[in-house]
Amino acid sequence: MNQPRKPPRRRVDGVLLLDKPAGITSNAALQKAKWLLNAAKAGHTGTLDPMATGLLPLCFGEATKFAGELLHADKGYTASVQLGVRTDTGDAEGVVLETRPVSVTPGQLEAVLARFRGTISQVPPMHSALKRDGRPLYEYARKGIELEREPREVSIFSLNVREISREGFIFDVDCSKGTYVRTLAQDIGEALGCGGHLTALRRTRIGDLRLDDAMTLEALEAQPAPSRDAVLRPADSLLSGLPRLALADDEARRFSHGQTVRAAQVPAGSCRVYAAAGGFLGLGRLGSDGMLAPLRLVASFEK
Repeated sequence: MNQPRKPPRRRVDGVLLLDKPAGITSNAALQKAKWLLNAAKAGHTGTLDPMATGLLPLCFGEATKFAGELLHADKGYTASVQLGVRTDTGDAEGVVLETRPVSVTPGQLEAVLARFRGTISQVPPMHSALKRDGRPLYEYARKGIELEREPREVSIFSLNVREISREGFIFDVDCSKGTYVRTLAQDIGEALGCGGHLTALRRTRIGDLRLDDAMTLEALEAQPAPSRDAVLRPADSLLSGLPRLALADDEARRFSHGQTVRAAQVPAGSCRVYAAAGGFLGLGRLGSDGMLAPLRLVASFEK
């Protein structure tokens, strides 16, 4: 008996703010959402580790052109730390390397946290996707190879304790791109003199996008298939932190065809560009000379 043929993948444009569950990869979450939407093209805006939960913006169709912009955005997390136990990965999925007694008061913790606010130096962990000679560091780590890594500066905009217990604490952090919260947890533990590792991580913010506006895969699946597209945000929601620039009809048409136009309405730099009627055209870069060059454009003038 012939099985019913699955309908062909269709064009879907927009952004799904997903609340990723623990225990699956970001790509597995993406593939599930892509299947639920029967979308032809999809991508995500930077991964969360399998143990991590929280905000994972998924991009479909035209929105995939702008996914990379969020890689540079500031982020917010809620993280749980177990003190007194150090692991080889810096989180609960690693092998325990050492245990130490814990005797930390709230005052001692606050004094240490104060040292991690502002601009700090971090050594990227071996269990990370950073590349060395074309291979991610975690591949070397799995073979027991430890490579020297250059420290790099990151910014911790806020770092505050939410809960504290005898075994550990929970904190909220807002940080710049490139910050490893696992490393932050480890370094705080070392500064306290007892060591520590990350036991849970939940991403709450990327740029202007918030976890409060996200939905789970279960909630998406519970929606009737014809209405699932309605939960998607427009592609320009990925660029909400950039200045908005509107072009008159003639300049908008030329810009949408890949031409540089004159438009000196916003400060020089990257900006999101619209037609006078409000249609989103794409991402542009305005030079100090007032000339606007297209960087990435949506497929049609009308979108």
